[in-house]
Amino acid sequence: MADYRKTLNLPDTPFPMRGDLPKREPGWIAQWQQKQLYKKIRTASAGRPKFVLHDGPPYANGNLHLGHALNKILKDIIVRSKTLAGFDAPYVPGWDCHGLPIEHKVEVTHGKNLPADKVRELCRAYAAEQVDIQKKEFIRLGVLGDWDNPYLTMNFANEANEIRGLAEMVKAGYVFKGLKPVNWCFDCGSALAEAEVEYADKSSPAVDVGFACAEPQRLADAFGLAPLAKPALAVIWTTTPWTIPANQALNMHPEIDYALVDVGERYLILAQDLVSSCLQRYGLDGRIVATAKGAALDRLSFRHPFYDRQSPVFLGDYVTLDAGTGIVHSAPAYGLEDFQSCRANGMSSDDILTPVMSDGRYAPDLPFFGGLNIWKANPAVIEKLREVGSLLADAKINHSYMHCWRHKTPLIYRATAQWFVGMDKQVADGSTLRERALRGVEATRFFPAWGQSRLHAMIANRPDWCISRQRNWGVPIPFFLHKETGELHPRTAELMEQVALRVEKEGIEAWFKLDAKELLGDEAADYDKISDTLDVWFDSGTTHWHVLRGSHPDGHVQGPRADLYLEGSDQHRGWFHSSLLTGCAIDGHPPYQALLTHGFTVDQQGRKMSKSLGNTILPQEVSEKMGAEILRLWVASTDYSGELSISKEILDRVVEVYRRVRNTLRFLLANTADFDIAKDAIAVEEWLDIDRYALALTRKMATQAEADYARFEFHRIVQALQVFCAEDLGAFYLDILKDRLYTTKADSKARRAAQTALWHITQTLLKLMAPILSFTAEEAWAILNPEAKDDSVMLHTFHALPAQEAEAGLSARWELIRAVRADGLKEIEALRTAGRVGSSLQAELELKLAADKFAALASLESDLRFVTMTSTAVLSQVASADEERIVATPSARTKCERCWHYTDDVGSHADHPTLCARCHSNLFGEGEQRGHA
Repeated sequence: MADYRKTLNLPDTPFPMRGDLPKREPGWIAQWQQKQLYKKIRTASAGRPKFVLHDGPPYANGNLHLGHALNKILKDIIVRSKTLAGFDAPYVPGWDCHGLPIEHKVEVTHGKNLPADKVRELCRAYAAEQVDIQKKEFIRLGVLGDWDNPYLTMNFANEANEIRGLAEMVKAGYVFKGLKPVNWCFDCGSALAEAEVEYADKSSPAVDVGFACAEPQRLADAFGLAPLAKPALAVIWTTTPWTIPANQALNMHPEIDYALVDVGERYLILAQDLVSSCLQRYGLDGRIVATAKGAALDRLSFRHPFYDRQSPVFLGDYVTLDAGTGIVHSAPAYGLEDFQSCRANGMSSDDILTPVMSDGRYAPDLPFFGGLNIWKANPAVIEKLREVGSLLADAKINHSYMHCWRHKTPLIYRATAQWFVGMDKQVADGSTLRERALRGVEATRFFPAWGQSRLHAMIANRPDWCISRQRNWGVPIPFFLHKETGELHPRTAELMEQVALRVEKEGIEAWFKLDAKELLGDEAADYDKISDTLDVWFDSGTTHWHVLRGSHPDGHVQGPRADLYLEGSDQHRGWFHSSLLTGCAIDGHPPYQALLTHGFTVDQQGRKMSKSLGNTILPQEVSEKMGAEILRLWVASTDYSGELSISKEILDRVVEVYRRVRNTLRFLLANTADFDIAKDAIAVEEWLDIDRYALALTRKMATQAEADYARFEFHRIVQALQVFCAEDLGAFYLDILKDRLYTTKADSKARRAAQTALWHITQTLLKLMAPILSFTAEEAWAILNPEAKDDSVMLHTFHALPAQEAEAGLSARWELIRAVRADGLKEIEALRTAGRVGSSLQAELELKLAADKFAALASLESDLRFVTMTSTAVLSQVASADEERIVATPSARTKCERCWHYTDDVGSHADHPTLCARCHSNLFGEGEQRGHA
């Protein structure tokens, strides 16, 4: 008996079924580096329209976590998709290298009290080590970029240009020195940016404290009473007893009604609406004698409970009745509203008391509490209040309180002399930075859209930006201040450029070792050279000033405005925020056209990942066990606009999606292995009907996917690719196509038409996949193009499918055919379940259809059976839909040994008694003719 299997055009490809990604991905990365793929992409893209995604620099400290991987993979998907869309899309990765965490790490490793220059030397070396570690881990994720020339904020040129960026803001008039309360961490020994503050629960002592009236007659007049016969106390409530020694005023709301309450030996002044709750808290009985608006008590003086000074009443709209007494104690050095109120009421910076030192202890000369840590001083302050008779109540409360994001310790507001960028200082054109920034937010596109209102609110309500820090490892604020006046040197901008030139050659160390005489000559004796450093958010926030302006070594990034910034949602108050302010201050507009925000990773139950919960997933582990490709697919398939859930079970499901796509690719590559598009292609007009429909399906999917790439909606692309591979191709077109591919003559027009269609589908799929499944797309591309050894899918653009006419009508007709086919397969499945048939070819279909359905299937003529995947399909027309029916029955005909169809003509040729006439013709004659499928 002949072995007819050998006569079939069975598919063959070196593209393996199993990707074996963890083992093979490192080799592919090595090939990309060896071939200098990124540089080749730059060459191939030269002259195209630019698309610049400016990298928000990760901090150079520690191995990558899942958030890093998510961020860099999203960026890589965008850069790759823009390249394939026909843009010149460079990607220059960057790192944030200065700041406290690195300095703290050096202190932990090498000890405190090191010389400042040694600290900087060790910090620079540590940051460089961390950059190398993170760089290798990013590259392992398949991220393409200029890894040989990343921008580092600690590069000498970048440090110098940051100083130049500051100089621009100084020249514009935004920078000033002032005493203001700033977020202060005792462990850091420095001011903190808003983005370095997080909130956590804290237990605090809550106290009600009485301030005796120093002007009883004025008080009586305000309440419309005769002279008071006993003392009166204004009662405040606070959760920070340690601030009482710094009290300098009381705040009341002008429109709130305040009550004078007789409690026996004295009067208490309380907000009328809170009298009942307050008396209950104090365990007192009392009656309201009179009431008055807060406005009537303006400037009335009260005595500090235990110091010989007075506390006047200043009116403030921020006073509320939510809790407490309706009267707020004001310590201007330790509260934003307190400070603003006291300054607005005539108190100068010199008048403001600042008894708390940078390490969290009171100044030694503070009466009663000198030298005490403020947190430990709370009980002592409470006891002193009790001793002088001013304590009405004390209790413990739990509340949300600001903490340092590094040390997880409580912060305070602390008024110190710092350098600020003024939000409301008018500059030459009459505008303020706040106004510029708000206009910039309105002109920026946001993905997702809700980011706009969030950033707008932050800018609208933020205080002046404190840009100075008291650390060693940071870009200096190179100012000289006059010893007597405290004013900046009149040639400050010129001097800053001279400093920048030195930093360009020697790094920030050049400033710290600089002798003022070198720049100021004889004037040096009159000036102090300050040692403050810049807020690390100023470092990253000014990268647009130099990286986007082409100072990058290969000079391919041009600015000053990027098309896109992309970071996590926390960067609305971080990098997005600082970049917006510096961009608007220097250039008058944001340094970006659009902002894309992604959420944070959580486990399957929506919990934040932590070691204590045991739910952390490291990107390195996923790469080693499943492959970075699976991590990339997870990132793309998840809607990043909210939280991104991940777990082993979720990744296992992603693996299944990957296998489905890979198996589809394997079929496509195997069935085009003997096809050369230059020699074997068939014009679209000569394709079979179903091939042209497959082209229409591919075009629809590709058009939508390219639009989704443009909108950065990658999860929709993954869904579309999955449906296309599983349903449009696997369960429909490719399933039907197997018979034509395997059984017709190898070089027949019917088979070559199918292969031409498959070639276009493969081109389309690989290019659409390449931004996401980068490793697999390159692997398949090499097999599809074996002659071009140095080629890459990334050196091309999205595939342009051949045009065809009347595609809409073609698709509509085939949608009807698919619907009927699905009903027919259900009937066959019922036979299979009953054990009456094995494959669908063992069944015969009788289709009775009306109207459009009949016309659609009749158009297939004798090829109908190939679409229904049965050996026989008989079609007849009925008058109405009510009469429609599909009947499947087992075939009583003979099975062809080669094509497995059941026909009456098996054995019609005596020399091959087990073949059907169709197979005999395909092997020994002219071959069958196909018109539709």
